[in-house]
Amino acid sequence: MAAKKKQNSTRENPRPDKRRRQNKRAVSSSSAPAKTVKPPAKKSKASRQRHVVSKHTAKQKATREKITNPETILFRKKEVNLKQLLKEYRQLKKGEPCLNKYQKKAIRRYYREEALKPYQAELIRMQKCLENNNRRMIILFEGRDAAGKGGTIRRVTRYMNEKHYRVVALSKPTEHEKTQWFFQRYVAQFPRGGEVVLFDRSWYNRAVVEQVFGFCTPEEYKNFMRGVIGFEKDLVRQGTTLVKLYFSVTKEEQAKRFKRRKTDPLRQWKLSEIDVQAQDRWDNFTTQKYEMLKKTHTNIAPWTIIRSNNKHLARLNAMKVILNAVPYERGNSDLDFVPDPKIVISGAREKELMDAQRIKLGSFVG
Repeated sequence: MAAKKKQNSTRENPRPDKRRRQNKRAVSSSSAPAKTVKPPAKKSKASRQRHVVSKHTAKQKATREKITNPETILFRKKEVNLKQLLKEYRQLKKGEPCLNKYQKKAIRRYYREEALKPYQAELIRMQKCLENNNRRMIILFEGRDAAGKGGTIRRVTRYMNEKHYRVVALSKPTEHEKTQWFFQRYVAQFPRGGEVVLFDRSWYNRAVVEQVFGFCTPEEYKNFMRGVIGFEKDLVRQGTTLVKLYFSVTKEEQAKRFKRRKTDPLRQWKLSEIDVQAQDRWDNFTTQKYEMLKKTHTNIAPWTIIRSNNKHLARLNAMKVILNAVPYERGNSDLDFVPDPKIVISGAREKELMDAQRIKLGSFVG
């Protein structure tokens, strides 16, 4: 009975510390004011109208900015980019000249031509050496159409003495010339002592162009390939300096240059019927180029390949190759006479690269 009474007393009277905590909670809850949640205030009609008006004005402002700040403006019936105008204005403020694309191109061309002048001066010295020693020189310019042969010839001969050089670009043979020995029409153009002759396409026309287009018979082609090595050996043995340059251009770059010839009135005369077919017969030309290098690249008369996608670098390096072919006293020892290995490649190396392409891909690339 005593134990039961004790249990009842503990239920009625909890522990004092617990009782204190309960009392504190009760006091705090009774003393704190009750929080009232206010419903969201409704916007008045006037405020809603102001909000609509502000959105409308923002749209008007954006459209006004578009009108007042266009990307281009019409000037003399041509659209002019305002960003470009601002750029040119800043350049003028700095004191820099404001140039259009034609003026910039002219300046680039000027600097490129100036870079060639030291080598053109060396070509004059080389020509003087040949004249003094009564030596002969032949330079062959071969390659695909629009590869940059003509432009290089013009740069090479620009300041040379006209009395001691000739540029030879023979047309197709006449009926009378067809009955002659094949090399006869070329031999008639060979240099005398102290003269340089530059062939814009040479007897190697038979090895590539005539074979691709069927202008010669298979027998004539075989006879040429058999006889040309001995012909050139005799030429070099008798004291003529022979330089054989092949200008190599990619198919994409050739197409780009043909397109320019069609639209440019200053270059339209360069476009012939054969040029139009050059892209379609690209692979045939590549095969004939390979056969030509394989059979006619010799130690006595080697081929030098000029990568001519970049015309300026092709011209510069072609000049270096020509200057290195003649032992003469240099005028400017500070000049770099070493050809760029990315631009100038030997015929043997080019053949190796083409062999690798054929093994790897099953066909030639270019």
